[in-house]
Amino acid sequence: MSGKDTLTKKQEWLNRLEKEGRLKTNPTEDHKIGLQTMQNPTRRKILKMLNNNSLSVVEIGDNLSLNSSMAKFHVEMLENALYVDRVENSEPLMYQISPRGEAFLENVEET
Repeated sequence: MSGKDTLTKKQEWLNRLEKEGRLKTNPTEDHKIGLQTMQNPTRRKILKMLNNNSLSVVEIGDNLSLNSSMAKFHVEMLENALYVDRVENSEPLMYQISPRGEAFLENVEET
């Protein structure tokens, strides 16, 4: 994906989050939530798993030997911190990495 495509994708994602009311108004709070979320190694593994794949909570749990409630807990934390997004109209419900999650892997974590 070219730099222009990446910027367009990110802007569309931000516009959608703003429309849905999911953007945090306080940057300090947003940073704190993101930092707390990504300190957990299991959530970093989930983000890496979603880097090129869309997966369900069950698939994530199976891959990491987590029960369904723990897998759901970690995925919901990643979603709340805007590192993953739900795949619209997917059955079962699937999750994919967000532009923020991609940036984290690119800038912080070795993939």
